[in-house]
Amino acid sequence: MHVVRKLALLSVVACAGSALAAVPVRAAYPERPIELIVPWGPGGGADQLARLVSKLAEPLLGQGIPVVNVPGATGGTGMAKLLAAPADGYSAAIYIADSHVLLTGKNPRWSMNDIAPVAVMIEGPSFIFVAQNSRFKTWQDFENEAKANPGKLKIATLGFGSVDDLSIGVIERSKGLKFVQVPFSKPSERYASILGGHADALYEQAGDVASFLNNSKCGRCSYSASSACLLSRTRHPRTS
Repeated sequence: MHVVRKLALLSVVACAGSALAAVPVRAAYPERPIELIVPWGPGGGADQLARLVSKLAEPLLGQGIPVVNVPGATGGTGMAKLLAAPADGYSAAIYIADSHVLLTGKNPRWSMNDIAPVAVMIEGPSFIFVAQNSRFKTWQDFENEAKANPGKLKIATLGFGSVDDLSIGVIERSKGLKFVQVPFSKPSERYASILGGHADALYEQAGDVASFLNNSKCGRCSYSASSACLLSRTRHPRTS
């Protein structure tokens, strides 16, 4: 099972009990396609990673790795699909920190005993992004307006209870600010929200919005999430 941790890292995992050792010795694994579940809509970093993994791994394994997007419930719907599948090594999922944070809830639907990490794939901090033509050119611009108009600035996030939510909360408490979160379960909608003026800013990893950055459609305020809390092991140079 493939799992991705957003913000802190992206990793690959398998259902507990579905390690390759669970496949009969007589079988040449894999004998059939391996379904790779993305618990988010198309277009985001998790989806991009899954499709890249599928493209690179299929020739090596000699089997197809179809990518299936199952968005909803901050990754919970996709994880439910994974855990409902047989633990035979033929179901995998992209697992990111936004899904992992659901384990802190009162009645989590799974535990780390139900899945087995296979490999860490990507690490990276998150940032506050704005549209290229935004009135905000620096983090100070953004912070000043937030202080002058508490509860007015809108930040597009993955959803309430996600790592985005927790991280924005840390920024609010540490800076004495108040934002309005606008949740979007589909990454493409989240990214388009700042371009269409439905949100003032976006909380996301740089890699996930690379195409927008390369096309100069969005810019980054000089404020990394890692300066508010340790979402990466080291502070980003721009925030030192």
